[in-house]
Amino acid sequence: MALLGTQLVITLVMVSIIQKLGPHYSLARWILCSTGLKRYLHPTDEELRALAGVPKDKPKGRRGGKNIENGKPSETFHIPRSLDIELETAKVTALDVVHLKFYSEYQWLLDFAVYSSVVYILTEVYHAFIPPKDEVNLSMLWCFLVVGFSTKLLLSLTYQYFQSQESLGERSTVIVTAFAYLLIAMMVLIVDENTLELGLNRAYTSFNQSAAAFLETQGLDSSGPASKLVLKFFLALWCALLGALFTFPGLRMAKMHWDALRYCSENRLQRFLLNTSFASPFLLVLLWVKPVSRDYLTDRIFHGMAAPLMTGHAFETMRLLLIVAAVLLRLSVMPTYLQAYLNMAYCRIEEQKKEAGRITNTELQQKISAVFYYLCVVALQYVAPLIMCLYLTFMYKSLGDYSWSGLFFSPTADECSALPTEFVPLPSLTGLESIQQSAQQFTLALDSLKQNTTDKCKKVYEIGTGIQVLKLHCSIQFKPHIPVFYPALLDLMIVYGIVYLWQGI
Repeated sequence: MALLGTQLVITLVMVSIIQKLGPHYSLARWILCSTGLKRYLHPTDEELRALAGVPKDKPKGRRGGKNIENGKPSETFHIPRSLDIELETAKVTALDVVHLKFYSEYQWLLDFAVYSSVVYILTEVYHAFIPPKDEVNLSMLWCFLVVGFSTKLLLSLTYQYFQSQESLGERSTVIVTAFAYLLIAMMVLIVDENTLELGLNRAYTSFNQSAAAFLETQGLDSSGPASKLVLKFFLALWCALLGALFTFPGLRMAKMHWDALRYCSENRLQRFLLNTSFASPFLLVLLWVKPVSRDYLTDRIFHGMAAPLMTGHAFETMRLLLIVAAVLLRLSVMPTYLQAYLNMAYCRIEEQKKEAGRITNTELQQKISAVFYYLCVVALQYVAPLIMCLYLTFMYKSLGDYSWSGLFFSPTADECSALPTEFVPLPSLTGLESIQQSAQQFTLALDSLKQNTTDKCKKVYEIGTGIQVLKLHCSIQFKPHIPVFYPALLDLMIVYGIVYLWQGI
């Protein structure tokens, strides 16, 4: 086998593309700056004075009582809340968003997801022509990193509510939601497999039987490494964590959807796309309810037909394709939702006009500016769950040995089965003769390892050194543009690549 396999070459080329094209071409920046998004500008102090009829203060001495900010006196005055203010709009540009909070994290996540999708597609095409044989799938590393980055950013956003002393309500909402999802997850996990298709019982039975057979051959009396109840409890904890992370992204999505429907009341096509994207998660969940999905499509034979509508293999492919289509649909309507969020500044002013009392000029300006300053956080809350769902689907397809072409072609190989295969017991290590024989085999293995280690280490060291030089070049040349976890990504690729090379040399 060649030293540099096809998958490792794809990975190295993609790392080089990230280094060369990343600072210049960005899908995340294009969504914010090139899709026609418009933000609302707050009125200046002079405009507010003219509308409210507030005279300008006369200049006083050094001790006149004015606060000094950035070398200029800050002028604070009161205006009526019902003041008729017309907000001006401006197109969102790259210079406007580059200073926003969480912009670098948002850009890195979306762009890295795009590069990972290219790696995954190329790997799938390669495996379609050359089936893998005892070969590590490097695209799963990319997918795992994307899921990890998405989870980390959602944790960072949720942690913001626990840092501030003013976010007591948001903190309580996250905690209550986590316990509510824990209860819901435990209720779902006790549903029978004939109703809700989780596949957990078959997977646990297969693993438990193999582990128990192995332990029995070694003279250990055990029914398995863990009980099913413990496994389900930890799965419920993971679901509770995800539910807590998705609390405010879900609330934000519902608010943006409601606002977007109001602004698109005359465009029927856009309303249809918005409603379809909003209802797609519920429709996808129904595909895992066996009485309304698998049993109806793969088992039932309708009148006038000789066979069911589709095979089980085609049904699995349909589920995968529908998840990908739902994610792409939501990404396509993302600018509409973001514009609906930016329109909140206009709605705030319209609601304020109906109120009585007075407000300071700085509070009014902050109320309008805060909407735009929070734009990248909203974009992260929108896109991170989608990316996590998409790449978990990719991992589900590859690790589950499914196919993208099941709807169009019949499978040429046996489908992946969760049933346990016949376990071949290892020889028992009892008796003096078997112990001596095992010691001799171990000594011969060490001698063989000594003879082959030197050449292998030289080749692995050369590849590892080359990637380290590439990482150093990236960090020096593009240090202002690369997030802090980019070197960590290359370190993970080095470790994974060394393991891959060691297996293939």
